[in-house]
Amino acid sequence: MGYSRVVRVGNVVHVAGTTATVDGEVVGVDDAYEQTRVVLGIIRGALEEAGATLDNVVRTRIFVTDISRWEEVGRAHGEVFGAIRPAATMVQVAALIDPQHLVEIEVEAIIS
Repeated sequence: MGYSRVVRVGNVVHVAGTTATVDGEVVGVDDAYEQTRVVLGIIRGALEEAGATLDNVVRTRIFVTDISRWEEVGRAHGEVFGAIRPAATMVQVAALIDPQHLVEIEVEAIIS
């Protein structure tokens, strides 16, 4: 499947669904908090490639395979974004592309 991690159209930046995969390996197996931190680090890099920062993020969509672990994911999200506080949605899905993935996040940013 061909896709772009990040697309910028004018001042709007879209980051595709991102998982905790580094060099082809899943990071933080069975650790939703760690996977969320890794995912947001990858997203930070993608935003920077497009000329944006976490400060520009206006929306996050978080997909989890086990909603009972929402606090781990939410804690990591809150630590990374701090006072930025984008609109956020978290939903449980049946599965992600790799059974070891617990979290997938996509974001939208607007550069002002």
